[in-house]
Amino acid sequence: MKPFDYVEIRVPAKTQFVSVARLTISGLANRLGFSYDDIEDVKIAASEAITNAVQHAYAEDEEGEVVIGCALYDEKMEIMVADHGKSFDFQETRAKLGPYSDTEEVSFMREGGLGLYLIETLMDEVKVHHQEGVTIFMTKNVGSEQVNGNVENVSS
Repeated sequence: MKPFDYVEIRVPAKTQFVSVARLTISGLANRLGFSYDDIEDVKIAASEAITNAVQHAYAEDEEGEVVIGCALYDEKMEIMVADHGKSFDFQETRAKLGPYSDTEEVSFMREGGLGLYLIETLMDEVKVHHQEGVTIFMTKNVGSEQVNGNVENVSS
C-alpha cells in the first residue's frame, strides 16, 4: 500500500532541532485525525528517536544530519528516523527492516534512558536497523486507542 502523502525533513544533528521535527510530526498527526493522546504518544516516541540520533550518532566535532520520513495513510502514520544523514527510499528501506528484538544492544538503550522501551510502548509497531547508522521505523494507527476504549464500554 502506497502512502497518500510522504514528507521527509532533514535537520542538523543538534538538540535545538529536535523540537522543530517534533512540531512537524505533531502537525502531520493532527492532520490525519489522531486523538490528542495519540499525538502526544507520537511526539514522545519521535522525540526519543531523534534525540538518540542527535546524542549518539555523530562524534562531537562531526557535522551530522538526522533524516525523518513520514508516510501518511488514511488509517496510520509511519515514521522513519535515520541518523546516517542519507536520504532513503522509504518503501525500500522499510522492506529491509527486521522486527525489533529486546535482546538487541542498540546505543539508545543507554543507562538512565527509556529509549527503545518507551518507543515500543507508545507506538503500535517498531522496527530497528543498525547498519550504516541506526534507522528506527515506527507505526501508529489512527484510532487504535479509541477502538480499545469503545470495546471496554460495551456491556453484554
